Amino acid sequence: METAAAALFAGPLAVGLAAIGPAIGICMMTAAYFNSVARQPEVQGNITPQYFITLGVVELLGLFGFVTFYLLFGKFAG
Repeated sequence: METAAAALFAGPLAVGLAAIGPAIGICMMTAAYFNSVARQPEVQGNITPQYFITLGVVELLGLFGFVTFYLLFGKFAG
């Protein structure tokens, strides 16, 4: 019973913490992208593909946190 109660309490906390890191990373990366394009518009074609690839990688880290939560939540609380 204590394990299920701990899973019910820690699960949403883990999802929130797993979402904070990628959210901060995406915000910082987007700010740097727009800042660099505003300063030098001619480099936009060169850095846009790199921006979207890196954006996908950072977003994938957040998805790993959600998947891990659902796998563990189903194991402990189920």
